[in-house]
Amino acid sequence: MSESPEKRATETILDSIADGVFTVDESWRITSFNRAAEQITGVSRKEAIGQMCSDVFRASICETQCALKETMRTGRPIVNKAIYILDANGRRIPISISAAILKDAADNVIGGVETFRDLSMVEELRKELEEKYTFADIVGRSPAMRQLFELLPRIADSNSTVLIEGASGTGKELFARAIHSLSPRRDKRFVAINCGALPDTLLESELFGYKAGAFTDARHDKPGRLAIADGGTILLDEIGDVSPAMQSRLLRFLQEKTFEPLGAVEPLQVDVRVVAATNQDLNKLVKKGIFRQDLFYRINVIRLKLPELCDRREDIPLLVDRFVGKFNRLQDKDVAGVSEEALALLMEHDYPGNVRELENVIEHAFVLCRGGLIERHHLPPALRNETDSKLPRGERALTLKALEAIHIADAIRRHGGNRTAAARELGIDPSTLFRKIKSLGIPLPGSDHGNRKKE
Repeated sequence: MSESPEKRATETILDSIADGVFTVDESWRITSFNRAAEQITGVSRKEAIGQMCSDVFRASICETQCALKETMRTGRPIVNKAIYILDANGRRIPISISAAILKDAADNVIGGVETFRDLSMVEELRKELEEKYTFADIVGRSPAMRQLFELLPRIADSNSTVLIEGASGTGKELFARAIHSLSPRRDKRFVAINCGALPDTLLESELFGYKAGAFTDARHDKPGRLAIADGGTILLDEIGDVSPAMQSRLLRFLQEKTFEPLGAVEPLQVDVRVVAATNQDLNKLVKKGIFRQDLFYRINVIRLKLPELCDRREDIPLLVDRFVGKFNRLQDKDVAGVSEEALALLMEHDYPGNVRELENVIEHAFVLCRGGLIERHHLPPALRNETDSKLPRGERALTLKALEAIHIADAIRRHGGNRTAAARELGIDPSTLFRKIKSLGIPLPGSDHGNRKKE
């Protein structure tokens, strides 16, 4: 039996659409399948029609959150839900889907229609961006991070001691590992020790090791972390918490490159690159007499100051993508990303816990989000409530203009109110920046050179 002209015309129209389209009857069997659907899934129209949609359209949500079933149940369409499907060759393809009910002329439900768009190109662009703005597992595209990326290879090539300063959660150990992995010492050990977490006696034995018989229960020789790191790199984390007595021993090691294990009579010599890290201002500790000045000079040969996350908000989307990928692998999930509303909330938060706090927020969202996009209600209640309290009544998410205002205000703050320098960092003309400041209502210092008052 030949097809009717109406059916042929409908198929022609559907085949001209770039998005995949298929329809199902009330038994969930496919009744139409356009050309784009064939191309995206790798399944031919002939194979698809008459089959159960879950056998053809193998999506990450088929078992628990089927979009068509949800639409049939609620009567509400679903628009642009991000998921993954498996094509005929078993490849995982990111797509966005929309679903709606099909009704006849008498308004009776006769099935459903689902459209879907291949997001592979978008995914590739996202990966390309991540590659471009990732350096030795550190993510960032902000000016502060890119400046650090430029310095790291040169720092890694030297043998000088490095001091990394930064608040908790800014990634000090990640930078120390990057320095090691980029250095000629990369084939030797990287050893990290948290100096602030151990009492003096334990820290001493961990760093320097001990000989059998040095104390009760010391039945065998134990090499210290410095000996284990010979030829490689050691990270002395939270060095600002070290006691004056231990500071003295560390100073001697840094000066002579030798140390004596507990109970030893002969010193050991090692070739170790030292990287120290702290979340404190060592300069202030020196002035207070808490930290030895000579030790400070020894470790402060090359100094890296890591920015806090609130000072590089433009890195938040990249970090979110990184953490979404990480938790998808760890928890075997198919979360496609973060919705615009959720991202707006993430962009506005100040992150006193820095990158570590953002990672914890995304992990919290993964517990609640089964698939698709992380939405506002998946985020921690404290973050949602904090953001709501900052917004006028009736507004419950930042607009793109508000995000832009935050980005511009942060750049101006970083440059002490100097709008010309801020425009240069943002890559726009100063006159364009002035127009945006006016249109977005961004509060500014009175002078183009910051908060300096006229005398």
